Amino acid sequence: MTEETHWSDEVFREIKKREIDTVCTIPDGGLTRLLNLVKADRDMRLITLTTEEEGMGIVTGQWLGGKRSMIAMQSSGVGNCINALGLPAVMRAPCLMLVTMRGQWGEFNPWQVQMGQATRPVLEAVGVKCFPADDPKDVAPAFVGAADLAFQGGFSCAVLVSQQVIGAKGFGQK
Repeated sequence: MTEETHWSDEVFREIKKREIDTVCTIPDGGLTRLLNLVKADRDMRLITLTTEEEGMGIVTGQWLGGKRSMIAMQSSGVGNCINALGLPAVMRAPCLMLVTMRGQWGEFNPWQVQMGQATRPVLEAVGVKCFPADDPKDVAPAFVGAADLAFQGGFSCAVLVSQQVIGAKGFGQK
């Protein structure tokens, strides 16, 4: 990754290489650049969810229908998905998640801390393979590893993009 290249650009290229044509999301500031790239691509579909667990049904249904999709969300939404992660697991359908982390380095919002700290252990407890990325240069390689394992093995995999990558926000910031 060059100085001018943002991790979102690299991840978007890898999404296209893997023929992922649908991205489900609850929009988050750390995902804005990536979601704008998806939205601008006429060959892709961006689905805004009302709640994160809806994404589990969509990615499973897409896989059963011969398509590849993924979910992009914030770590606070992971807690909403735990029961719903049983669907792709039972169907052996890949469930690829790109999760921007909160409740870590520099967090200003105290109610983000519990789920932010619990995200990885909770996901791993229900069988999700986690790929942390603590540096911008690590996000695309983590995404490649997670996507390939998910789609080639039928696993649920999550790339956990550290708050050190997306930056800490303050009250009043988007």
